[in-house]
Amino acid sequence: MNENVVDILIYLFENFMDAELSSQPDQTVLQEELMQAGFPAPMIKKAFHWLDELAWRQSACEQTAHISQAIRIYTVQESIRLDADCRGMLLFLEQHEILDQVSRELVIDRALALDTAHISVDDLRWIVLLVLMNQPGQESAFVRMEELIYNDAPRYLH
Repeated sequence: MNENVVDILIYLFENFMDAELSSQPDQTVLQEELMQAGFPAPMIKKAFHWLDELAWRQSACEQTAHISQAIRIYTVQESIRLDADCRGMLLFLEQHEILDQVSRELVIDRALALDTAHISVDDLRWIVLLVLMNQPGQESAFVRMEELIYNDAPRYLH
């Protein structure tokens, strides 16, 4: 199998994360389930580390005032890993108020934390969904992003 961390995150989301808290299995059970599903142990470990980092960054993230006129300038490394399509999607999501500046930065951070040379637009969509999933006050944005993923809405313009 040639899965990556995003494949594991998608599997976890679709099978466990959307369930009620009382019925969610612990991490050991999840790891066993993922191994039985055919995911390699090193990738499972990376996926759980990625989720732990996301939770830590979300809890440490301070919600600041939103400046609607701000422009995000990408570094060279960010531009290489997040191509024009990815950056266009992030801009689209901001313009449609699915992402705010804080969420966008978490998405960029988590995308760059993946162990891949290039992040695809599809992978980035899932990262956005996972970032929005547990962010307070972002329930509406989460639902809209979920609709974009599952309904394969028309492509954004940039």
